[in-house]
Amino acid sequence: MSRRLRVRQAQTVLPFGVGAVLDIQGESFVATGIGDWPKLRQPVESPRLAAKLGVSAFYAAPSTTNDRYDRPEAAGAPYIRFPTWLFCGSCRRMVRWRIADEKPGTPPRCPSCSPLRQLTPMRFVQICAAGHLGDVDWWFWAHSRRDAAERQSCTSREQLRFRVSERAAGLEALSVTCTAKDCGASRDLLDVLGTHGLHCSGRNPWQRAGEAVACGKPAQIVQRTAGNLYYPVVHSALDIPEGDTPATTDQALAALVIENDMWIPLCRASAGPRADAFREIIREETGADDALLDALLAEETGAALPPSGEVSTTSARPDLSREEWAAFTAPTPPATRDFAIRDATLGLAQESDEPWAGLHHRVGRIVLADRLREVRALSGFSRVSPDAAIVPADTARRLKWLPAVEVFGEGIFLTLDSARLTDWEKDDDVRRRVAGMRTDLDGSFRKEQLSGLTGTELSPRFVLLHTLAHLLIRQLAFESGYTTASLRERVYARPEHDQYGILVYTGAGDAEGTLGGLVQQGESPHLAETFLRMIEAAAWCSADPLCAEHTGQGFGNLNRAACHACALLPETSCETGNTLLDRALVIGGDRVPGYFESVVSSARAAAAAALEQAQP
Repeated sequence: MSRRLRVRQAQTVLPFGVGAVLDIQGESFVATGIGDWPKLRQPVESPRLAAKLGVSAFYAAPSTTNDRYDRPEAAGAPYIRFPTWLFCGSCRRMVRWRIADEKPGTPPRCPSCSPLRQLTPMRFVQICAAGHLGDVDWWFWAHSRRDAAERQSCTSREQLRFRVSERAAGLEALSVTCTAKDCGASRDLLDVLGTHGLHCSGRNPWQRAGEAVACGKPAQIVQRTAGNLYYPVVHSALDIPEGDTPATTDQALAALVIENDMWIPLCRASAGPRADAFREIIREETGADDALLDALLAEETGAALPPSGEVSTTSARPDLSREEWAAFTAPTPPATRDFAIRDATLGLAQESDEPWAGLHHRVGRIVLADRLREVRALSGFSRVSPDAAIVPADTARRLKWLPAVEVFGEGIFLTLDSARLTDWEKDDDVRRRVAGMRTDLDGSFRKEQLSGLTGTELSPRFVLLHTLAHLLIRQLAFESGYTTASLRERVYARPEHDQYGILVYTGAGDAEGTLGGLVQQGESPHLAETFLRMIEAAAWCSADPLCAEHTGQGFGNLNRAACHACALLPETSCETGNTLLDRALVIGGDRVPGYFESVVSSARAAAAAALEQAQP
């Protein structure tokens, strides 16, 4: 029976989008560029996201039907076999597989074995910082210990064996051997990972030979499932009712910039030493980014825009939060078919006892989203590191659209009390704590990428709200029926836009969305109880006191009191890649007051009093 290999429509954006390697049923493939996509594809509407990314449209790959109605010849998102070097687990022969060797519905078979055995893909590939991916030159690897003259004396390029030694362990037990006549060159894989002077092909596997470019980046050998092989650049936007939402558009933001008192001084000193100071003031007072300031300056002074290669990576992650924040906080919640929200409460308005009264005073508005529509688009990817060169989804750079998928779901939106939050932010210990994180962020290569979420400067409210979103997701996973990987966050915490809330939501690639379990947890009294249990759980971590007292942990030391045991989430759930988290700002810690510290203390006192009363 021929096998059927399927990739769901939502997976063609993440995690198996353009450039990603897919392992399935013992075979390995790579997703090709969108230039090879079939013409039969589904349009995805998202005007806000299209305007921010500067594209004309979004399209989703054709959806896969079920087993009964599936047609093998139906067009879908194209994937090609990679790596092309395969080996037989029985005779250990290595085979260079070509497209002409493919047989629909049948996996590769070893031509030397009887009965025929399925070939296995080699587990190592090579990548470079320019975003290229290719096969390891195994012939060169086997002959790399010999000089150039001896290598040239070998007349065969593909008579290789992938051997396993019983006298060694690990990579040292694996070796590639040339079986050509009078050769016998061999080398084990003990030090295969890393750079070895290998030549980069200058292209990705789906690109034609004529599309290769001269690449000066060193090729690096990694496992084909390594984490640094693929870093997708994914953007998302909620479908909100634009007509009824008092959104701050780009045109309105440009008007704010031009009306600012520092605009004329900036135009006069645009190339002078004081330009950066004027820019900083305008950014803080209006929320405009450098891309908009550069465009307005070019229009006003006739100066040239920065080269495309020097544009700030902040523009690569457009800020769509202003419109979404306005929609969720509108006095009269707008409603459409794909944006159905309603106000709710914690149900604590009449409570005078602690900790419920303290919780009520620190949480602001609760909004339940019975139905949300989100569009996720893939603009490109990078390899080796997240800050490496971005390869566009259309590697030929001829198309004006991007691959996308729409998902439907539900969510809980909540805000903190604005006045109490502002007073808490002014505390010297809080500002000192966040200043250390800001210093680490300024020295990180992810600064510009994350500034699209944090704003021009990392604020205490962002770290607090971001950590609160993580803690809430972890607690809801116990009570709502969803796993942590199926819940996502959106943090609205830019002081320049007067934001102070979070959205925890879930989405599924189905027209009906989800089943209401998350919204049900947002109803009264469930959310208040969930919130209190979340705060109590956050007050203790199995890694304490090390976690609570840490002065810098995680990627780039961008976290403080946050680890896998207490605050971290799956990467798909977090906007910042599990960075900029600090549990101490929520529940308090050494020399820093937490926003909910008094609630934690009251809950402990109430629990102790209840225990004393229960004792005879």
